[in-house]
Amino acid sequence: MTPTTLTGATTATTATTATTARTVTTATHCPYCSLQCGMRLVPVAGGPVPVEVSGREDFPVNRGALCGKGQNAAALLAPGARLTTPLVRDVRRDGTRGELRAASWTEALDRAAGGLAAVRDAYGADAVGVFGGGGLTNEKAYQLGKFARIALRTATIDYNGRFCMSSAAAAGKLAFGVDRGLPFPLADIPKTDCLILVGANPAETMPPALRYFREMRENGGTLIVVDPRRTRTAEQADLHLQPLPGTDLALALGLLHLLVADGMVDADFVAERTSGFEQARAAAMAHWPERVERITGVPVARLREAAHHFGRARTGMVLTARGPEQQSKGTDTVGAWINLCLASGKAGRLHSGYGCLTGQGNGQGGREHGQKADQLPGYRSIEDPAARTHVAAVWGVEPDALPRSGRSAYELLDSLGADGPEGVHALLLMGSNPVVSAPRAGRVVERLRSLELLVVSDLVLSETAQLADVVLPSTQWAEETGTMTNLEGRVLLRRRATQAPEGVRSDLWVLGELAQRLGATGRGGEGGFDTDPETVFAELCRASAGGQADYAGISYERIAAEDGVFWPCPAKDHPGTPRLFLDGFATPDGRARFAPVSHRPAAEEPDAEYPLYLTTGRVLAQYQSGAQTRRVAELNAAAPGPFVELHPRLAARLGVAEGDPLAVVSRRGRVVAPARITDTIRPDTVFMPFHWAGTGRANTLTNPALDPTSKMPEFKVCAVRVEPLPSGPASGRLSEPVSGPASERLSEPVSEPVGESK
Repeated sequence: MTPTTLTGATTATTATTATTARTVTTATHCPYCSLQCGMRLVPVAGGPVPVEVSGREDFPVNRGALCGKGQNAAALLAPGARLTTPLVRDVRRDGTRGELRAASWTEALDRAAGGLAAVRDAYGADAVGVFGGGGLTNEKAYQLGKFARIALRTATIDYNGRFCMSSAAAAGKLAFGVDRGLPFPLADIPKTDCLILVGANPAETMPPALRYFREMRENGGTLIVVDPRRTRTAEQADLHLQPLPGTDLALALGLLHLLVADGMVDADFVAERTSGFEQARAAAMAHWPERVERITGVPVARLREAAHHFGRARTGMVLTARGPEQQSKGTDTVGAWINLCLASGKAGRLHSGYGCLTGQGNGQGGREHGQKADQLPGYRSIEDPAARTHVAAVWGVEPDALPRSGRSAYELLDSLGADGPEGVHALLLMGSNPVVSAPRAGRVVERLRSLELLVVSDLVLSETAQLADVVLPSTQWAEETGTMTNLEGRVLLRRRATQAPEGVRSDLWVLGELAQRLGATGRGGEGGFDTDPETVFAELCRASAGGQADYAGISYERIAAEDGVFWPCPAKDHPGTPRLFLDGFATPDGRARFAPVSHRPAAEEPDAEYPLYLTTGRVLAQYQSGAQTRRVAELNAAAPGPFVELHPRLAARLGVAEGDPLAVVSRRGRVVAPARITDTIRPDTVFMPFHWAGTGRANTLTNPALDPTSKMPEFKVCAVRVEPLPSGPASGRLSEPVSGPASERLSEPVSEPVGESK
């Protein structure tokens, strides 16, 4: 097949002083969060970056608005910001590891493939691990899963999306039979009467989305925000509930109790379209308002106000994000919020329902097509005989040749270098930075250092890549074509707008070259390990056909013509599915299932030695592990480093002032960062953003206790103590303030004000 064309590019005539130049404008999408905002890229000759970025007014999700990260996305295309040549690490004569040095692609790929093969031959296939990322295109995610199972024949594959939406995915699957971040378009939000936003701060994480919540309020709807901090989003709310970290499950149960006690259950809906209500009802009745107030700290009057707003509304939605999900009981917690929708009849109906605000750019598509340890393309279970038969036929292998389920993300990372049959001794990692993003990150660094081989493919030399034996520079968003699936389940086309620097290759090319060196040529279906994204996407569609995430009717041409296609879309003449569940849920009997859950404490509660709660999250100007955004001057000016947010009463007790250095200590480690004092946080809680490495790395502290169903680590709550430190150059004080003019500029999407910065 011929290489993918720049579908969607338009040509404009621009007058210059001497000639008439023709400028190609490419319609594409942002490289950051799951909104996948529409962008236009225009080449810039001779500038510091190769393209100029602007928002697309014609794209329905962002309607022209971009946040500061999107506005500055082109900065990463500059050669000085990213990798432009492969790197390898030699072993010195004394057996120690040397420094990374530049290498040819042939040397780097030979070293990588040879090392993977040697570990496989010495320890078995499952001793070779693969770790993917939620920012990879659908084509890359699909090909990476296929590469693991066909070229390496390993069950040991998972991805960093396990740290993001896995609890919501598990709860949605249990309740509705299928997981899609939002079962309705964002455009439905302004039309609902009451919306409960749990543990989400879109004003900072996805600012262009805030217009939907504001429009809902302008239409007479009520916004209720649940968060231990009074965030910029909470300041927009009609009602803010501020529970203790880790108590969202009790809060949801208390609200359901009030719906039952005050006669706000939709009995007809429950009888006709659900099952399991009586068990859920019994659990909720054990969580009466006064008990819930004692557990959560939310006053009874506010509980009643929230329950009555939601229960009496004609339509309503509950949206969760990482707050309730990143807990060792995250699946149960999300299930309890889904119960609230089901009991009040606010699911499977227009302008009502439960949804998850997916985080990473392709967090939705990345989990649908084979990166997860237990899944095959199309959101199929790898343990399902029919699924194995279907996918094996597409891949040109026997079903028995496919491995079974592997280990979840943290379990995989924790097994690196371990002795015995469970040990993983080589790891291929694409598009992830667990040195910063994984819980108990200090141990993860130790495990990565113990590997016999670490191969990292990335666009920047991340903290994880700095530990690698082989580093492969990969193309990024504007230099390659591929599809992404945003939080609505809308499959989108990101188009190549500029050439990558010499020496940079696509991940699809890398996987093809590694497969050839590993002797996998000829296996993997008609396309083998093709390097053309459109060819790979067509194969993905065949592999997904008949699955829950069915892409069979989607093509590049159709995405371009329709500005995205909602899955499931099983045939070329199918319109796609913007709204799920209106005619029935995706369970065998068509009924949604209540979750029979009860509150339990976090895996680690404060005590005399560690008397405070720590919760973690994001800031407006940085993204995920910061591997990309920390390389952008404008974003660093707005948020130059980590901090510890604490209440004035706690600060007074500790005797610290704004900017003073603090040590935060948990059972897993110690970090140092300056104090940020604010009354927007509870006095018993401290907050740290997790975007930075080094001495201020928040995930040094976090607890890897796992949810038993989703295997989500408990990022959002652990026990810590805070210790003042002497001031000085090495104390951790920021060299420049976190707030300021740049922060204020970045606090609003273009043409889309979100209110004043704090």
